Amino acid sequence: MIEKRGDKKLKRGIIKRLTCLLILTVMLLSLGMPIGAAEEPDTGLPVMRGEWQARLPELFRSTSRPVSSKTYHQLNVGGNPFGVRLFADGVLIVGLAPGDTPASRAGIREKDKILAVNGVEVHCTQDVLGAIEGCGGNPLTLRLRRGEETVVTTVTPTLDENNRYRAGIRVRDHAAGIGTVTFVDPETGAFGGLGHGICDTDTGELIPLTRGAVMKTEINGVTRGTEGTPGELRGYLRSEKIGTLLRNCDRGVFGIFSPIPEGVGGVMEIGTRDQVHPGEAFLRCTLDDGAAREYRIELSDIHPDNTATKCFAVHVTDPELIEKTGGIVQGMSGSPIIQDGRLIGAVTHVLIGDPTRGFGIFLENMLSEMPDSLS
Repeated sequence: MIEKRGDKKLKRGIIKRLTCLLILTVMLLSLGMPIGAAEEPDTGLPVMRGEWQARLPELFRSTSRPVSSKTYHQLNVGGNPFGVRLFADGVLIVGLAPGDTPASRAGIREKDKILAVNGVEVHCTQDVLGAIEGCGGNPLTLRLRRGEETVVTTVTPTLDENNRYRAGIRVRDHAAGIGTVTFVDPETGAFGGLGHGICDTDTGELIPLTRGAVMKTEINGVTRGTEGTPGELRGYLRSEKIGTLLRNCDRGVFGIFSPIPEGVGGVMEIGTRDQVHPGEAFLRCTLDDGAAREYRIELSDIHPDNTATKCFAVHVTDPELIEKTGGIVQGMSGSPIIQDGRLIGAVTHVLIGDPTRGFGIFLENMLSEMPDSLS
């Protein structure tokens, strides 16, 4: 009997300690969020669509989680633009027609992903649209992915005013855009860029990557950023493939160049989070003159324990860059940041209310996401 009472007391003590630990963990998660200029709204640089859903993991990730820089000690500094054609698993439903439609009657939802039609896997929008238009009014069985679930439903397309079969859905199979290379491994050609994930333009969700092509890119103009309106680097993707994209995650995109493109900078020592300090630094990017250059910035509000994407505040102070771009613009996401002769991170966000200000990510955070096949 004494033994049983002791066991009960021990169990109550363990439960009490676990409860306290849970409460403390929640408090630390709340306090550990990057503060930055909290009074200003911010946005991911949307040429490569790093929007708020891609940053949701930050809300649930402990900022004290250790990050490994793997075996990298020196890397080629980036600053050159790159283009991506990204292909995801299945075909994403990005919009639904209003009212009573075949899709609504079938219970189809926006953000569902079509994996197969009548048992046949689909890989592009034409696979889906071709099946709908050629159905002859017969029902189609769709296999969908909805979050973590697989859903099977039947939809019966109907004729529209142009005598074509429609289901009332809008679909997308891939994304394309322009960003900036942060670093390149001089030995393997492995690279990282962007500093945040590529998200779908309609749903804002991180696109699950199945394959992606890295394309040669030309910057041919700059739209200057103003208060309330982020600017952008204007450019186009050329037909020449220069590499393969292997990973798209909330801390950047990663792949391999073949061969390493022109415009990549020289080898530079990596700076750790503990070496980052308030004060002068340099941002390296390529504008419409086609040359990668360094521009003065100031770093502040540094959070050494942050393992997400907004680790420190960035303030553009270089008169030349402000004159040309207004500050940080779309397409500069991933621009490497150099301090004391070391590569320490990349630009990730711009403040809507002030394009001269934004946020950056520690280089170590990006390196921690490098695929094992590239390390």
